[in-house]
Amino acid sequence: MVGLVLVGGLVYWTLQPPSLNPMADARAAEAMALVQTHRAHHAPTLRQAITDRVQALAKRGQGVKLGEWRVEREQGDLYLVKIFLREQETRSWFEREYHWRVDLDKRSVVALTLPASELMPTEPEGPTLTDQKTPSP
Repeated sequence: MVGLVLVGGLVYWTLQPPSLNPMADARAAEAMALVQTHRAHHAPTLRQAITDRVQALAKRGQGVKLGEWRVEREQGDLYLVKIFLREQETRSWFEREYHWRVDLDKRSVVALTLPASELMPTEPEGPTLTDQKTPSP
């Protein structure tokens, strides 16, 4: 009986989708690590920014529940990394969804949801008029 349970557990672990076990896919694990260690607006990393928010809510006595980090392969080197955070308000719960698209080829992280974009640092929008060169006569 114990052997059957162990075999069943091993089969489940090996067949579960990568979103449940990102370590089964090295590229998915890399995508998750890129998001978690990406620079945040008010914290050294995105992971730390989310942890800080959870701790601040708990310190105020609000109910808070942090979901599991998930990663899904979209296509090629594109991955979707997500996590949710439930916050208790006066009479109900509010859920924030954080989603990022990771391009492993370009090593880029792009926020796809408003809560995720609020954590990201503001980047310069591109060259300004003073940065552009004027043509020589």
